[in-house]
Amino acid sequence: MRIHCKVVALAVSLGVFLLFYFFGGNAADEPPPLSAVQEQDRKLPSFPSASGKLVSVEVFKPPEIPKQIRPSRKEGYRGVNSSSKLRQKSAPGQSGVKVPRVEDIMHLAVVACGNRLEETLTMVKSALLFSIKKIKFHIFAEEELAKQFEKELSRWPQPLSSKLQYALYPITFSVGNAEEWKKLFKPCAAQRLFLPVILKDVDSLLYVDTDVLFLRPMDDIWKFLKAFNSTQLAAMAPEHEIPKIGWYSRFARHPFYGVTGVNSGVMLMNLTRIRSTLFKNSMITSGLSWEDLLHPLYQKYKNHITWGDQDLLNIIFHYNPECLYTFPCQWNYRPDHCMYGSNCKGAEEEGVSILHGNRGVYHDDKQPAFKVVYDSIRNYPVGENLFQSLFSPLQTKFLDTVNTLCGRVPQVFMKQIEKTMKAAFEQKVVRHGRPLRRQRR
Repeated sequence: MRIHCKVVALAVSLGVFLLFYFFGGNAADEPPPLSAVQEQDRKLPSFPSASGKLVSVEVFKPPEIPKQIRPSRKEGYRGVNSSSKLRQKSAPGQSGVKVPRVEDIMHLAVVACGNRLEETLTMVKSALLFSIKKIKFHIFAEEELAKQFEKELSRWPQPLSSKLQYALYPITFSVGNAEEWKKLFKPCAAQRLFLPVILKDVDSLLYVDTDVLFLRPMDDIWKFLKAFNSTQLAAMAPEHEIPKIGWYSRFARHPFYGVTGVNSGVMLMNLTRIRSTLFKNSMITSGLSWEDLLHPLYQKYKNHITWGDQDLLNIIFHYNPECLYTFPCQWNYRPDHCMYGSNCKGAEEEGVSILHGNRGVYHDDKQPAFKVVYDSIRNYPVGENLFQSLFSPLQTKFLDTVNTLCGRVPQVFMKQIEKTMKAAFEQKVVRHGRPLRRQRR
């Protein structure tokens, strides 16, 4: 009897084991369903419309999902490791893989016409040398100049070309007479007014003139976007720090922003907000969209403006002051800040962040301090040691300018770029270097 009971119990146990084996094994063999993000990644990447010619682009692909293998004891558990990340639950409709966001790319626009090829290339070079995040350059140029850009950029060495992403666009004006807009101030400068209309897929953007040089990462001025309040949609620096020697406060025949006006050579913009805002104006009682405002504003003030598109921007923000954020003068440092005596305190304390060589000072001997910085960046051999091949020659050449109007305050030009190079050195050498292993006794 006892033997019979044991046989029955053994048979029941075997049956239960086989059931678990078949049902559990089949379920484990089925592949997990694709999440919404993974399904999207299988589609082909989209490219810009015909308004811009995409010359170089990097397509971001999410990394492959690693197998969930339990780490050995040798690997240890330092902070949050890859296995613990995999065990975290994903939000509905999302995979556990980190997909690069649009905000991880900064956008920079420049408009180049005439003989501005070398100047623009030097600006792009300065931005790439120091910036941390990726930059997408939007270059607006005449047809012949666009071909030269394509030719020159294709020759750049790998350390820069690997980081370079850009698109070329023709010079276009969506409203009014194109020839009038082209001749408004410098050739094609009015193109910057139409960036919100043309770059409809870009959320935020930094516009700079061709004669601008970055002496620190572009990432730092990009952070001002987060400082905007709920009504601000653009940022510029004052045209001058002292009203009694400022141009707008003395000579302007039209409304302008604040006490001294603003300079549009470095302009940070939230294009999404600009496109969705109705702007107050002096022409009609109701607000006008950005695109609808530009041409009637030009028609009203065209006989009273001297600095073209910059004057129109000053008029717009005179009537909409709550829309503008003003950043300090060291982010748009011009000869005006030193040729009448040093009047940019921020630059004296922190050094110049962005150098703006207007008045053609990069190409003549009127302000040698500006020219020395420009020549040093232009002539720097990419890939060589920054201190030895850029900062050291710049420091030596700057000694020849200390008796000039702007060169007499050398710390203004040298302080920030020295900080930037030290930070770049620490990023590449110190932080990425392997720690020395302790010798076993």
